[in-house]
Amino acid sequence: MSLQVERLEKNMAKLTIEVDASELEKAIESAYQKNKKHISVHGFRKGKVPRQMIERVYGKEVFYEDAVNHLLPIAYEKALEQCEETIVSSPKIELVQVEAGKPFIFTAEVALKPEVKLGKYKGIQVDKMDVEVTEEEIQEEIDKERERNARTITIEDRAVQDGDMITLDFEGFVDGEAFEGGKAEDYALTIGSGAFIPGFEEQLIGVELEKEVEVNVTFPENYHAEELKGKPAVFKCTVHEIKEKELPELDDEFAGEVSEFETLAEYKEDIKKKLAEKKEKDAKNEKEDAIIDAIIADADMEIPEAMLETQQQQMVDDFARRIQMQGISMEQYYQLTGGTREMLLEQVKPQADKRIKSRLVLEAVAAAENIQASEEDFENEIEKMAAIYQMDKEQIRESLGESEKKNIMNDIAIRKAVEFVVENAEEK
Repeated sequence: MSLQVERLEKNMAKLTIEVDASELEKAIESAYQKNKKHISVHGFRKGKVPRQMIERVYGKEVFYEDAVNHLLPIAYEKALEQCEETIVSSPKIELVQVEAGKPFIFTAEVALKPEVKLGKYKGIQVDKMDVEVTEEEIQEEIDKERERNARTITIEDRAVQDGDMITLDFEGFVDGEAFEGGKAEDYALTIGSGAFIPGFEEQLIGVELEKEVEVNVTFPENYHAEELKGKPAVFKCTVHEIKEKELPELDDEFAGEVSEFETLAEYKEDIKKKLAEKKEKDAKNEKEDAIIDAIIADADMEIPEAMLETQQQQMVDDFARRIQMQGISMEQYYQLTGGTREMLLEQVKPQADKRIKSRLVLEAVAAAENIQASEEDFENEIEKMAAIYQMDKEQIRESLGESEKKNIMNDIAIRKAVEFVVENAEEK
């Protein structure tokens, strides 16, 4: 097999790959052996038709497609091993010559890893992040827990109040005529939720049980039903049930029920600690992002479109795998969201661009500062992987090929480069 590399504009290249005629012949013969049992020729039993006879009847190209499908990925992988360039995209394949007795030739247009010219990457100035936890934030977390542990009680001795959960019948009229979709019975509504058009829920405050009232509203100009846009309407409403949330008392008993602590003071201190940890983690991530953004802005690089497209495809495929683990297919996802794969690809494009540029500048920083992963770093990573996957370290190590080990070492070097630029940043 031979390989020729032609550099193109904008960090693209064309690989011309030539495979010996003998290899193509083997692939054609393999395709014949695989398919002959399915091919009928008059005068022969299925599976017993000579290859020459099949080619005479159906054309000598009859096995080319299967042969190419088998041979091309193998030849491309071998070409990648030979190629000294770093390829960063899926290939755009074009067949040049497929003919028995002649070399198999195809081209692959690919993106090459772009050169990065770093600007400033030390002494990047970033804003100091506020990680102090306030009493208001602690109380907000406690209020959320009280809401989660609230019980619902039925109210019979008062009118509707803001925040109540009610059950009602209603029927809407425009110009004295009932309209389609404007009627419901035993409808559950939380007052103040904004589930209905503006003004509807507010007018139910003060309404007593089982007393019919009229609610006057005007449909918004951007309402989804064309015939109702901007129209005044009257809803005849009757509230049948009122319920409200009863929050638990904020005391030691509450703390004991929702946590491992016996007193409210201990519970509050634990909330404060967890909020502080989260704030510190968020601040660390924000600081890293701000520093990397600044390094990207001051660097010079030209990202090939094919490299960006490949990253977008990978991100959408990763998303598909994640939601499939939750039992949702991409077809169902598109139906639920009204989207398409093309729309999703466009949606992830900015994130894909950021991901590529971040990786490239951090690789450039690692190279500039001779930041590398050591064998000790690799062993530590193996230990982490073994703990995550609950496997023996030796099992993990044996499952990794050279390319996987190289990728892990590169990832470690990238993390070290992040630590380097953060340590060398300045807070203002």
